Amino acid sequence: MRPASETEVSEIIREASGPLRIRGGGTRSLRATGLGTVLETGGLSGISLYEPGALTLVAGAGTPLADVEAALAAENQRLPFEPMDMRAVLGIEGVPTVGGMVAANASGPRRISVGACRDSLIGVRFVDGTGRVVKNGGRVMKNVTGYDLVKLMAGSWGTLGVLTECSFKLLPVPEMQATLVSDAMTPAAAVRTMSDALGTPYEVNAAARDVRGRVCLRIEGFSEQIRYRKAALAEALGGDWQVLEGEASRALWRDIRDVTAFAGTQGDVWRVSAKPSDAPAVVAKIGAPVQMDWGGGLIWALLPEGCDLRARIGPIAGHATLVRGAAADIPVFHPEPAPIAAIAQGLRAKFDPRGVLNPGLMG
Repeated sequence: MRPASETEVSEIIREASGPLRIRGGGTRSLRATGLGTVLETGGLSGISLYEPGALTLVAGAGTPLADVEAALAAENQRLPFEPMDMRAVLGIEGVPTVGGMVAANASGPRRISVGACRDSLIGVRFVDGTGRVVKNGGRVMKNVTGYDLVKLMAGSWGTLGVLTECSFKLLPVPEMQATLVSDAMTPAAAVRTMSDALGTPYEVNAAARDVRGRVCLRIEGFSEQIRYRKAALAEALGGDWQVLEGEASRALWRDIRDVTAFAGTQGDVWRVSAKPSDAPAVVAKIGAPVQMDWGGGLIWALLPEGCDLRARIGPIAGHATLVRGAAADIPVFHPEPAPIAAIAQGLRAKFDPRGVLNPGLMG
């Protein structure tokens, strides 16, 4: 089903007699359960409000992300949180949409400096599991009273409601960017270096260790600033650094953002969120190719098919998500501690009392 309006979404949900599988462009789908009728939001498309002077944009949930990025690029603006494109690593086609991006809380390397998707989201409209239309936040400025459902919907994967409209705050595109790239480092040395870099006054807004073991540090700003900051940063850190600028720098961060090193490979792809200080020990337990982002707080790992990463690394102060893998006996999402699971179940009971929205996806 492909509704063309919020009213149609409401009617479909209200009249549903069985499960519904909510889908945007189908590019952020994790392991499908095969249950339910597909409700596709691609018909809810279009930018309804864009005010470059106010740095705000409102778009339908089915709007192709490429359309939004093109409109912003024409005004030299961007979504701050650098959403990843999962098509390469998942080996699928489709069109990434605004709603899918928000439902997954998709956030890239810049998250350590500007926050996640949820932090740039200032308003949402959605239809809950009873068919009720809910509006929260604003279209131009943050205006939330009561519960902040804007934050709640980001990362809910369509289990609490079907997004119909999303509002964002934006940022200008800096004049220049440069990336310092090191020789290969061990995970422990890489985390120390990234931590040191992020602690300098030189405004590093992305810090990663790629699959080759190289530490990559990005700075952005005016050209004169970048010339000074890249030299000062290299001096502060010591060692030999290659400097990439312009398209070479942007291409490197697209590859890191989209984990293209694992595209077209055999095996399962896992995403681990951990404390940066714990990352070296976690990587040692993984014992497989990894990429580290967010200063060490995000670890991507490529494991043999059917390997349970959670069992391999044991308990961590974080969580592990199976992004690409077909083993039905391994849950996609990390099992929640009992108190958190109780809260999540209570929320689902409130927003989707009949259990028709993406049942079983998140437990």
